[in-house]
Amino acid sequence: MRAIAVSEYGATPALIDVPRPEPGPGEILVKMIAAGMNPMDWKVADGLLKDTVEAPFPLILGQDGAGVVDAVGEGVTRLRHGEQVYGSFFGLARGLGSYAEYTLAAADGPVARMPDGMIYTQAAAVPTASLTALAMVDEARIDGGQTVLVVGATGGVGQSAVQLASRAGAKVIATARADMAGTMRRLGADETVDHSKGDLNGQVLAAHSDGIDAILDMVSDTGGTEQLAQLLRPGGAYVSTIWAVNPDAMAAREVRGTNIESAPTAELLDRLSALIDASELRVTVEREIPLEEAPAALAAARAGGARGKTVIRL
Repeated sequence: MRAIAVSEYGATPALIDVPRPEPGPGEILVKMIAAGMNPMDWKVADGLLKDTVEAPFPLILGQDGAGVVDAVGEGVTRLRHGEQVYGSFFGLARGLGSYAEYTLAAADGPVARMPDGMIYTQAAAVPTASLTALAMVDEARIDGGQTVLVVGATGGVGQSAVQLASRAGAKVIATARADMAGTMRRLGADETVDHSKGDLNGQVLAAHSDGIDAILDMVSDTGGTEQLAQLLRPGGAYVSTIWAVNPDAMAAREVRGTNIESAPTAELLDRLSALIDASELRVTVEREIPLEEAPAALAAARAGGARGKTVIRL
């Protein structure tokens, strides 16, 4: 089968041919139709987790995907042959990932039936980004009456965070350039601020002189978080997905600072499926590419500036 893999950490991802895996007890073999790209994918290729998990090479990249159950191993009852599924297929310890024509997943792992009416490319864009956004909104304890700033709002996590925070009843301020302001408002943002114009704090305070209640941040470094934290009222919350928050420094400001990472489960995917089926969450696919273009797309992803998700068609 064809796959995108690296021969060692730090190597350039490349299209290769590898044997198709076979499902063992409790596993499913999924014929992948689409794979969603995430920043974590190129970070794994660079060796982000090399001191955490011992992985074999070639190492197939990719976490998110959607496809059809092609075979099931002994003891599998939750999912059946022919069912459409989506979820996280991150098998670092076995060198497996979603950037392949076939991959394996634990039947009781973070894989679920696809939402009704959803196409594969949309489903592949959902898991990591939307689950991370869901975790951020839960961690910040966002509810009605609050004002929330979403930093990095135009990316995959950010777009879901805007929708989920709005659904919770909050007034949402999204960071976006002028050409994306309309998209942010359609997703539920009440206001936008243009980070490219500088002085983000000043732009927010111009409309909210008494401060805001929460910040959901996908992009700021530690210095940036400390600057933006000045916007928070006492009792507010700052949540970062890139582990840039210093909880002690935030506590000194009388706000809660939290660093989180996505921890996908089948139950959380079912929760997302319910939101999608109810038209309360939608995912923007920025572009679709064939498998052979994935290495170039990964290189481009390092530059940032995402406006939705890139999905690989398999």
